[in-house]
Parts: sequence; C-alpha cells; structure tokens
Amino acid sequence: MDEDVLTTLKLLIIGESGVGKSSLLIRFTDDTFDPEQTATIGVDFKVKTIAIDGNSAKLAIWDTAGQERFRTLTPSYYRGAQGVILVYDVTKRDTFTKLENWLNELETYTTRNDIVKMLVGNKIDKDNHEVERNEGLKFARKHSMLFIEASAKTKDGVQCAFEELVEKILQTPGLWESDNPGQGVRLGEQEQRAGGACGGYCAIP
Repeated sequence: MDEDVLTTLKLLIIGESGVGKSSLLIRFTDDTFDPEQTATIGVDFKVKTIAIDGNSAKLAIWDTAGQERFRTLTPSYYRGAQGVILVYDVTKRDTFTKLENWLNELETYTTRNDIVKMLVGNKIDKDNHEVERNEGLKFARKHSMLFIEASAKTKDGVQCAFEELVEKILQTPGLWESDNPGQGVRLGEQEQRAGGACGGYCAIP
C-alpha cells in the first residue's frame, strides 16, 4: 500500500553493453533469468517495493543501454537519482577498465553530490574470471563505493546488491527526506549493524 511507503527512490544501473545490467534487474524484480536476454534499446524501467529495517521503499530502477549510440539520453537519465549500480563482467577485463568512464559520466550529469554507489562484479558463475575480487574491492574503496560480486544466473548477491544500496541511501537522510516533507524516520541502532544481512560482503562506510 502506497501510504505505508516511506519514500520513492530513483536508482540507475550503468555499465558497458553485455555485462548483465538487464539480467540483474529482471532477476531482482521478477526473479527470472533469460540466457538469451537481448540488448536494451534506450531505457528500460521497473518498479519494486522492498522493506528495509521495517521501512518500505519504492524503487524506480532505470536500466540503460550500454552502447554509445544511446548516450543522448544521458542527462535526463541521471537527473535526481539517489543511487547507482555500476556493473562489470568479471570475465571481461575491458568492462572493468571502462568503469572510470562511467564514473566520469556519473559525476558530470548527476544532480546530487552524495549519490550512493554500488559496484557489482557480475557473472561470477562463470569460470574464466579476468578480474579478481580484490581488484573490484580496491576500485570500490578508491571511489567510496559499496561492493559485491553477483550472478544474475544463480541469484547470488543480487538481492543483497539492491538492499545494501537502499539501506545506505536511507541512512543518508539528505538524499531522500527533502522529497518527502514530514516523513522523517530514525533508523536508530540498526544503522550500526556491520554488513547487514549480507554477511561477508563489503560495505564501504
């Protein structure tokens, strides 16, 4: 029920074409996986309501095409976003090295300085890894991002990636309270929980 929803958050999923952005989103929202998932044309958009620490948040999740030819959509896509998931494919090093470009674009177009960032190394179900977990962790720390490895195919880490991102946003009241006057919330002691329900993953303070 909408009246019980604490806030609506705008989340983005960005990264190179083919890293599994749409697969991660569909696994999270619909709990399905299509190995023949086609490339996104323009922008896809899904809504899901989740409960974090007893508070419901409605997530408006924007999934974009990774290809250059759709970059004209960029400014409007980034506007007002409170959280972003940057995705790379652990089996393709070039998708990891190009993360710097995506971060630069994010900094250029985002309208919030305190946007919460989550780095996701996807496709860990595959054997031929070209990017080690420690490399992802180091990159995330360098850029003050949360970090998790995941597999849209096996579901590993997918729910955690979105939940940890939303939890961090809710712990940053300036990001969302101004959009919801009079609807303050105190997270209290639960803010102190180390790593949340996703034990073993890295949450950067």
